[in-house]
Amino acid sequence: MKSKEHHPVKLAEWTNKKLPAVVATLMRCINCQVGVGTRKWFNLASQKAVRAVVDEFMSIMFPGCHGPAPLTGSRRQNHYRVRIRAVAALLAKLAENAFRYQCEIEKCGDCTDCRAKAEQAVITLIESLSAIRDLLQQDIQAAYDGDPAARSLMEIVLSYPGLQAIAVHRIAHVLYQQGVPLIPRIMAEQSHSNTGIDIHPGARIGGGFFIDHGTGVVIGETCIIGQNVKLYQGVTLGALSFPKDEHGNPIKGVKRHPEVRDNVTIYAGATILGGDTIVGEGAVIGGNVWLTHSVPPGAKVYNLQPGPSIQMDE
Repeated sequence: MKSKEHHPVKLAEWTNKKLPAVVATLMRCINCQVGVGTRKWFNLASQKAVRAVVDEFMSIMFPGCHGPAPLTGSRRQNHYRVRIRAVAALLAKLAENAFRYQCEIEKCGDCTDCRAKAEQAVITLIESLSAIRDLLQQDIQAAYDGDPAARSLMEIVLSYPGLQAIAVHRIAHVLYQQGVPLIPRIMAEQSHSNTGIDIHPGARIGGGFFIDHGTGVVIGETCIIGQNVKLYQGVTLGALSFPKDEHGNPIKGVKRHPEVRDNVTIYAGATILGGDTIVGEGAVIGGNVWLTHSVPPGAKVYNLQPGPSIQMDE
């Protein structure tokens, strides 16, 4: 039996005849409950715009390592003043639109202070840059001290994904604390895509923080991490089952993730869960441990090895 001949449709013909119907469908979707683009009279931040903001802050924090080569001499101060002014203006506009969007979602009905909240958030971030830089210096030193393979501080700045992830987090965290919607999370998820390290912008992380290797690390929104903490790849600081209200909806705003106190080391693949779980100062959590309860300071937690014990001759 002879098969039916297939006549390919030419793009120009299809565009003239069929494209209007596709466009009409897309326009209806834009007006649906979950919008995907322009909402009313404002635009949400694009991923490209947020990435540009992050890249600019990274180049300001690490001049010569990220972004253009730094200027020297008397022009340097004016150069940075111009750059910071420009990125502040861009971020303020993105934050204002994010606040306006959140107002619409929450039906607050009054967006008169969205611009003021956005500008205050940006001012707070700019004023925090020196403190962020000091924390990052501690993080860099911790990575150098904690990794025998590190040959120089510059190697860490230029190549270590853990430092990149924590640098972006420290910027996003300030915006999160100021209540900026959307943008801190976009920053965090872009960093997650780049590094394989997932840090929610709400997590509170002290200085001297080192993530060795890094792939698969997850740090939840309400985590509290102290000074000089070291994590290896695959560590999860997560939540147990979520509490729900009388309507079965997850209750937001409660502490769901663990607290890790100063000078703790957590080895690869460990999972530590729960908002009431505290890992005491100086504790060591072994690889692949599953932990849902607190441990005291200085504790060493590890899995028993399977099989019979073997006595080695001296």
